[in-house]
Amino acid sequence: MTFLEKLRCLFTFGQGVALSLPEFDDASDPIALFHTWFDDANKSGILLPEAVSVSTCSKDGQPSSRMVLMKSFDERGFVFYTNYGSRKSHELEDNQKVALLFHWNVLQRQVRIEGTVEKTTLEESANYFNSRDRGSKVGAWASKQSQQLSHPNELKERVKQFEQEFSGKEVPHPEFWGGWRVKPHYIEFWQGRASRLHDRLCFEHSDSGWQTFKLHP
Repeated sequence: MTFLEKLRCLFTFGQGVALSLPEFDDASDPIALFHTWFDDANKSGILLPEAVSVSTCSKDGQPSSRMVLMKSFDERGFVFYTNYGSRKSHELEDNQKVALLFHWNVLQRQVRIEGTVEKTTLEESANYFNSRDRGSKVGAWASKQSQQLSHPNELKERVKQFEQEFSGKEVPHPEFWGGWRVKPHYIEFWQGRASRLHDRLCFEHSDSGWQTFKLHP
């Protein structure tokens, strides 16, 4: 590490190249490796390590990205929840191809995922919805996500409307709200290293399973 790099580490509180960086293992299971990295991110004290950028594309080829919270993952894919009337949901209905990006700056790590989507089952969506706090449940009913407000107080008025409608009873799961599961066919693990000689470990899925290779930084 150069003197300049050491100074940079000092003034960024040891983020990135100042950390002890593990060697990559040629693991055949990217989900297991993601599990390890996600645990590391949780232990690092990063705020919301489950935050992930979701990139979709419109019919005319215009990409768009936004941050959401991943709520679960397993060998089937990575799940987040949203309003099915939102822009991202409309674009995913038209074009099932999607990309995710996790970025854990303190660890100098990021994970890129490319794949296709499917909706979670009604039972999965209802189970997660029912685990949310009451305010979030009412908010899901009140928000016409991605639509323009007709006037500045519309959202507040709709929140009040549904608070009154569901007063004294459970807030039901709305049919227009649920999960998307991203089924990956490409996963790239990026580990920052000194002198920008970063590691990029890639997994690509084929009929024979996951194939592993590395890319130049």
